[in-house]
Parts: sequence; structure tokens; C-alpha cells
Amino acid sequence: MLLKHLIDLYDILDSPAASGVEVVSYLRSIDADCDAQTSILEGEKGSTDMVRVYIPGKRGYAAGGNAPTIALLGRLGGLGARPERIGFVSDGDGALTVLACAAKLVSMHARGDVLEGDVLVSTHVCPHAPTFPHKPVPFMGSPVSTAAVNREDIGKGPVGAVLVVDTTKGNRIMNDRGFAISPTVKEGCILRVSEDLVSLAEIASGRRARTFPLSMADITPYGNGLYHLNSILQPATATAAPVVGVAITTETAVAGCATGATHLEDLDEAGTFMVEAAKSFGAGACSFYDDQEFDLFVKRYGSMAHLQTMGNLPAENPNA
Repeated sequence: MLLKHLIDLYDILDSPAASGVEVVSYLRSIDADCDAQTSILEGEKGSTDMVRVYIPGKRGYAAGGNAPTIALLGRLGGLGARPERIGFVSDGDGALTVLACAAKLVSMHARGDVLEGDVLVSTHVCPHAPTFPHKPVPFMGSPVSTAAVNREDIGKGPVGAVLVVDTTKGNRIMNDRGFAISPTVKEGCILRVSEDLVSLAEIASGRRARTFPLSMADITPYGNGLYHLNSILQPATATAAPVVGVAITTETAVAGCATGATHLEDLDEAGTFMVEAAKSFGAGACSFYDDQEFDLFVKRYGSMAHLQTMGNLPAENPNA
């Protein structure tokens, strides 16, 4: 359960002065020795504060072991759309959820509940982000490019799998409140939904697992002129690791720039699922995909890694 951390972090992030420094200070109030860092990422439309937290495991790479590392990423344009909208926007739910995961994992580690593998948590904190038109509802923009955030999120370390949590309410594809998971995406291939993750989603929610469909365009980079559900699978364009989206969903289409649209109980379930997945993945008890099936697909049909690139035409918006 992450409700305490969600409430604490919501209070920090629901402010025009929200910053990575404040978030790191909060995490260090839980454990003064935790590896939490923040840095400023500059873009053509402004800047945002990147926040990265590294929680070492018993047998992870940081300890010289070989237990796999999982990355938990929070995707968003921004926490606020000031001055157009006052308050925390729906789009900020991804950052709030993943930072609550970080706080929970830091707390667990400080108390002696150490996971087997290392966990990387990354997102960004931006209380002043632009908006742009999108159907059926407006989208939140970002002062920095998606490609730049990808580079900061994933880094160059040995990441074995990635979970990306993102507000995914501005559509008519998902019509339930709570969270849903995507099929696994790896190197341009949309693979089948992980049975292990389905089981963990059902445990975390107490309901049948909800999953959502992807189009080929959804897993290509932003800025290529194609329709994207949202940015939830953009990290899949920047890594060879398997990536699964964790979508925060609603029954009706809610704009990313809408305020008063955050439901902490939904974020608690999604975050709990991500923490449980981190436990299981590092222990070797959770698989994101079948490696033999993936290898057979590539042998029969070739690599789909070109879908991780801009393709044959130049970018329509290189800053997207």
C-alpha cells in the first residue's frame, strides 16, 4: 500500500514551486543514505527537473551480483499547465505514482526488506508545461523532447525490463477506472501480454486484469507524424529491454490538462502492482516475454528494430 507516500508526494507536487530538489529531500527524509538525485534538463520550450532513484538489491549489479534490474518510469508532459490551469493535472499521475513507488522501496530497503535485484526509478517534475490540441481531448505537452527524456530515463546501465506508468485517460479505448497493462514491446515487436504480469495485476487490484491494445504507430517515436495513443510506450524506442505500459485509466475521456482528476486509490493499485513486479522480476519469478518465442519471430520475419527509429522520412517535429 502506497497511500501515505501518495498523499505526502501529492502535497509536494501540487504546487507551482514543485521541484526535483523537494522530491529528493522527501526521499532522504525516509532514508538519508538513499541514492536519489535530481538534475535540470533543458529544452527549447523550457526545462524540467529529472529525478532518478536507485535502490540496490541483495544480488543486483550494485552488489556485484547478477539479479536483473528493473526500471520503473513515470511518463508525463507536466504536473501542471500553469497559468492556463491552476492545480495538479491528470497528466501528473504517472510521476506521482512512480515517485510513490520509489518512496515505498526506499522505506522497505531502510527497514531491511531488500529486494533481490536493483530497481531504477525515474521521472521528471515540471509544474509549468504547455498543452496542445488532440482528439478526443487536449494533451499535455512538455518543455523538453521525448527523446531527451528517454536518454535520461533509461541511461546506459544494464536494465532487464521496464514498466512505464502514464496517465492514459484521453481516449475511448479504455473504459474502466483503475489501471491496465499493455502487451510487452521489445525491439519493435508487440508481443503477447505477460501471464506473470497479469497474475500480479489481479493480485494488486483484486479484479480481473485489464489490458489494452497497441497499434504499430504507438510504439514508434514521437515526431513522425503518426497518431499515438500517448507517450506510454516511448521508452520502448530507446532500449532493447522488454517494456510494458501501465496505464492509469478512467471510464470517460479525461484531458491530460484537467485538474481535480487524480484518484489516489487507482494510483495506489497501479503503484502496488509495480512494486510487486519489481520484487518478482529481481527474484527471477516474473517474465515479461518468452525469449524463445521472440527469437523464433525474428528468425522467421526479421528484426523490427527499425520501428524504434524515425523511419525513412525526416522528423516532422524533432522536439516532440
